[in-house]
Amino acid sequence: MTATLLDGKALAQKTEAELQQRVAALAEKSGATPILATILVGDDPASATYVKMKGNACRRIGMESIQVEMSGDTSTEQLLAKIHELNENPAVHGILLQHPVPPQIDERACFDAIDLRKDVDGVTCLGFGRMAMGEEAYGCATPAGIMRLLEAYDIPLSGKHAVVVGRSPILGKPMAMMLLNANATVTICHSRTENLQAHIQQADIVVGAVGKPEFIKADWIKPGAVVVDAGYHPGGVGDIELGPLHEKASALTPVPGGVGPMTINTLIYQSVMSGERSLG
Repeated sequence: MTATLLDGKALAQKTEAELQQRVAALAEKSGATPILATILVGDDPASATYVKMKGNACRRIGMESIQVEMSGDTSTEQLLAKIHELNENPAVHGILLQHPVPPQIDERACFDAIDLRKDVDGVTCLGFGRMAMGEEAYGCATPAGIMRLLEAYDIPLSGKHAVVVGRSPILGKPMAMMLLNANATVTICHSRTENLQAHIQQADIVVGAVGKPEFIKADWIKPGAVVVDAGYHPGGVGDIELGPLHEKASALTPVPGGVGPMTINTLIYQSVMSGERSLG
């Protein structure tokens, strides 16, 4: 058995070509294009790189990006005021607050201040609750990107046993809810789960989102399973020991080039959706 590679990079490029046409059609119809506002607080170099990548993705499809940069000593109140300003700006269709923010800021309060209609990164509690209940909301970008990738490759989810290893509010928890909404039977595990190997050995679908390099071993995964690795660490490894799985899994996401490209792509995809709803 040779695993099918779930190529997020290729899917993102294909989607960008489609989004380019949608943005052009929207511009022709309304005279405006969707605008994503990104907020970067402080000078974390990794965060600055991610924000730059998101701006580049906007430009590739003909969308605009407003980059808001705030100093590292910004207070919660100052950040909330900026978010409120962007909420009230009708030209802005999506708002992204780059994680993490400096420690003096109440990040959750700031995430939750984002207007639900502009929460294109899917970070608000209200958006999570609506998604979990099967109501309309923009999904958290990484798990929503994973769902789009699985759908593109016709990976069956209904009735399958999915094990999600990780419980973060922007990845593990929404991932579990999205799989549950797709009629999978879901087990949520994490770094403190007892007998983790036994849980993973039962899985038809394994999602590694625990944030530890190659924490999940290849011999824990049963033959024919679908393997999704949402981790990325120095040296180009993820959360799962992928090497031996190329000849054991039925499908897997490479690292890099699997889940990563789908995260930014989903943010842009949802920003275009928001623009269409507002301008169309």
